[in-house]
Amino acid sequence: MIRRVGAPPDQTRRYTLRQGVYAILPLRGGLLLTVQMAPEPDMQLPGGGIDPGESPLRALHREVFEETGWHIAAPRRLGAFRRFVFMPEYDLWAEKLCTIYTARPVRQLGPPSEPDHEPLILPAEVAARKLGNAGDRLFVSRWAGMA
Repeated sequence: MIRRVGAPPDQTRRYTLRQGVYAILPLRGGLLLTVQMAPEPDMQLPGGGIDPGESPLRALHREVFEETGWHIAAPRRLGAFRRFVFMPEYDLWAEKLCTIYTARPVRQLGPPSEPDHEPLILPAEVAARKLGNAGDRLFVSRWAGMA
């Protein structure tokens, strides 16, 4: 069973399953994160949805690059969580199945190609408090040995 974080599902709503991959990226003594600026600033682990026909690892590489401008190497799966949320960019109520990896950022090729995303490096202890969702905070806390 995959742990649920956040609010329980509203039994009156239909949720669409959205599988995604996200990465804890140690860099320069901190973690490489992304801030999605719209509709309001939200600090996140870089990552996102897996496109139809795409493997989880291919999606992880693509999403990290789109949101940070960095290429990564040596991804390793840490675990998964699920959460039930409204995704305003898709006008969709979703059951997000979030698989978390750790990987090594190896080279920044430029700015993010994803609109409204900005890369940010923060200490793990700060990220564990400020990330926008409880699942990201939980996995960073565990990874950093704080939980």
